[in-house]
Amino acid sequence: MVKIRLFHLYPEHLNLYGDRGNMLALCRRAEWRNIAIEIVSIKPGESINFSSCDLLFMGGGQDSDQKLIVEDLKKRRDELKIAAENGMVIFSVCGSYQLLGNYYVAVGGEKLAGLGIIDLYTEAGSRRLIGNAVIDCPLWQPPRTLAGFENHAGKTYLGPSVQPLGTVLTGFGNNGSDKTEGAVHNNVIGTYLHGSLLPKNPWLTDYLLEKALSYRGTPVKLASLDDSLEQRAHDSAIVLARSRRHKRLSTRA
Repeated sequence: MVKIRLFHLYPEHLNLYGDRGNMLALCRRAEWRNIAIEIVSIKPGESINFSSCDLLFMGGGQDSDQKLIVEDLKKRRDELKIAAENGMVIFSVCGSYQLLGNYYVAVGGEKLAGLGIIDLYTEAGSRRLIGNAVIDCPLWQPPRTLAGFENHAGKTYLGPSVQPLGTVLTGFGNNGSDKTEGAVHNNVIGTYLHGSLLPKNPWLTDYLLEKALSYRGTPVKLASLDDSLEQRAHDSAIVLARSRRHKRLSTRA
C-alpha cells in the first residue's frame, strides 16, 4: 500500500483558528484513496528524523506559544533546511510561515533570526490585518482561487526570486500593500490563511499529497473525489469574504 509519513510539528502550541483541520483534510483525502497515513506528532525537545518525513505541517500560534517553541525549532534549522532543499514538503501557516524566513523585526526593533528556508522577512506592524481573504493561485493552470481567514500584525516581504502563493483578490495578504499572499519555494508553502484552509480548498490538499508521494518516490495521480461539499464550502467562503457585512478590517493591535 502507498504510504505517506505526515509530521505534525508542535500541535499543542501551533493550532490557531482551526489549523488542526488541515491535518484532518490531508488524512481523510489520502484515506479515501486507500493511501496510508502515518502521523507523527512532535513535541518540543523530541528528536526528529526529517529523512523519514514526507510532509511536514506547521500551524499558527499565539505569540506566547511561538516563544516557547522558537528556540527548539532553531536547533533543528540545519537539518530542516537540508530536508527542504532536498524536496521534503512543508506546509506552514501564519506564525510558522514567518519563522521560515530570514528574520523578524519585533515592535521594539529587535531583529530575531529565522530559519532561512525561504528568502523573506517580516516586520511587526502597528495594526492587525484581519478578515476573510481570497487569492488567485498559479499552482495550477488555469489558476484557482484559495479562500481563508487571516489575522496577523506581522508584515511579510518576499525576496525577488520568491514566488508568492497567490495574488490577493480580497483581503490583505503578506503585508497589505503589494497584493502578494504566502510564498512557495521548492515544495515549501507558507501562508497567512487560516480557517482552516485545506478543507475548503481541496485542490491544495491534493497538491500537497501528490508532492509528498513524489518526494517519497511513489508518484501517483490521485483519483478524483466527489468535492461537491468542499466546493460549496469554498464558494461560501468567497461570498463571505466579499460581503459588506464581513468587510475586512484593519484594527489597532
